Amino acid sequence: MGKLSVKRVAATRKPGMYGDGDGLYLRIGPTGAKSWILRTLVHGRRRELGLGSLAWMSLAEAREEARKLRTEARSGRDPDLLRKREELSFEEAAKRHHASLSRTLKSDRHAELWLRSLELYAFPKIGKRPIQSITSADVLSILNPIWAKKHDTARRVKQRIAAVFDWAKGAGHYPHENPVAGLKKALPAVKRKAEHMAAMPWRELPGFMAQLAAREAVSARCLEFLILTALRSGEVRGAEWPEFDLEEAVWLVPDARMKRGVPHRVPLSPEALAVLKKVRGLDPVYVFPSPKRGKDHKAQPLSVMAFKPLLGRMGADGFTVHGFRSTFRDWCSESAHADREVAEAALSHATGNEVERAYARSDLFNRRRALMDAWGRFAMGKSGEVVELVR
Repeated sequence: MGKLSVKRVAATRKPGMYGDGDGLYLRIGPTGAKSWILRTLVHGRRRELGLGSLAWMSLAEAREEARKLRTEARSGRDPDLLRKREELSFEEAAKRHHASLSRTLKSDRHAELWLRSLELYAFPKIGKRPIQSITSADVLSILNPIWAKKHDTARRVKQRIAAVFDWAKGAGHYPHENPVAGLKKALPAVKRKAEHMAAMPWRELPGFMAQLAAREAVSARCLEFLILTALRSGEVRGAEWPEFDLEEAVWLVPDARMKRGVPHRVPLSPEALAVLKKVRGLDPVYVFPSPKRGKDHKAQPLSVMAFKPLLGRMGADGFTVHGFRSTFRDWCSESAHADREVAEAALSHATGNEVERAYARSDLFNRRRALMDAWGRFAMGKSGEVVELVR
């Protein structure tokens, strides 16, 4: 009889099974109701799968659905699971993946930013779409407008969209190849320029620290401690008392709060210890607690925005808080003449290639202690113009 045609499907009335080829049949029941059936082998056994009524599935659609199910069967999977699989939207899939991923992210803040980027850029365009229907062109429509203007953001959005599709494919919700794969050639090359945070010249630091010492705010003490330890804002603002051994003058910053994801031992200079003495007792957990309480009325770390109003009140401009790390690094080179690997270790920077790092077991702690003690004396104006040699 050959393949079915649209005209023949509509005209046939007699109950029975009418083949279209490759296991697809039009079945007409005793009452005249018409539906589609696929006969195929699943794990070596013949199965008969109902595809649906002719009322809502055309001949072309039945052929396409049958093709998908046969592909599943040939791959060793059960095609019935494909038909019965829960249909998720991209937004639902992203939130399910995020829920499983958030336990492995470095912090609650990181988890929040992970989802927020998709809420801003992906959900408005494809959030409500069934994830099975999304193609590379859809992902490209999200990335193209921001690829050059906000390249770092776009790159992170691209990685997170790819992660959602990897999760969906592994969970059985997406039968195709990841639509992010292969987009590299479709996106324009972006030349990245190194961006340097504005930094205070190191010779001006003692004068600034003297002004800072006259301030009584918690943010002032936090900024003093940040400068004296040469760490990043988030690493310092989130400091908790159990991380400190004040007798040994050591602060162990946990991996979850370090940018590199590895714990970092910080030797505390007498000047850094003096700052801790001033804030002792403000809160049993956080070293630099925010004046504002959380929704549960518990203390929370100082906000990332705490330093801007402080610097505004001091009339200080032309540099950034992060730039104090550059101030420290310049002082290490030009004044202390510290060895490069010691200065970089103090900043928690990785140095050397992968092989060199594998053999570099020491964190140069004792040498860093001498460096940080000298830095503390200089920052607080105790060393004058004397150039210190730190080896």
